[in-house]
Amino acid sequence: MTKLEKLYSIIENSRDLGVRLNKDVLQQVEELEEEIIKKEILPALSSDIAPRLNPIQRDLVLVVEYHPGEPISVALSRKTKISEMTGAKVLTPRSSTPVKSEEEPEEVKPHEPTKHIENVTKGMKVTFPDGTVIWHRQAIDTFIDALRKIGLERIPALDIKHGGYNLVTKDKRPTVPGRIWQHECDGWYIYSNISNGTKAEDLKRISDHYHLGLKIEEGKPE
Repeated sequence: MTKLEKLYSIIENSRDLGVRLNKDVLQQVEELEEEIIKKEILPALSSDIAPRLNPIQRDLVLVVEYHPGEPISVALSRKTKISEMTGAKVLTPRSSTPVKSEEEPEEVKPHEPTKHIENVTKGMKVTFPDGTVIWHRQAIDTFIDALRKIGLERIPALDIKHGGYNLVTKDKRPTVPGRIWQHECDGWYIYSNISNGTKAEDLKRISDHYHLGLKIEEGKPE
């Protein structure tokens, strides 16, 4: 029995026994329901939908209306933020935020050549044994969402270090103008200034340690 099934079973049993749930309990039930949906259902849903939306090149908001036992209904809005829609609650904020310096990088002097680096990232795809596929166009987004599904709080125990900092830590590395060392996610700092190969190696090490059976591949969704 899943957590949601257990939760609904408690509510149904209370009704059958004539037990009235007070306002505070109902509020706790609603919050727990949202937390379970956010952590267990939406990650898999997002991984399935995101690759299919990649061909779309304009901002939009898709609203899914769900009623048990009925086909889902989907509405499209051109509003660019869910928060602009009355009564809507954001359950899936952006997974991470690059930790940037508030200082501007020094301007390169005219006589100094500017180094141009092509973006040669090949992307990354991570498949979990339960069928969950995490696959974004940017490898860092795939990497961070995979770590979130594994559980960020489980990673520090492996003591994976980069630049003298744990891969996942509560410690913020001092910022440098023009350079990003970490991404902030759910109150944690994830070391992101590493190659895709190193990201894959880190995921494999985590997978082996916790016997997760992750399948890690190169490539971007089409």
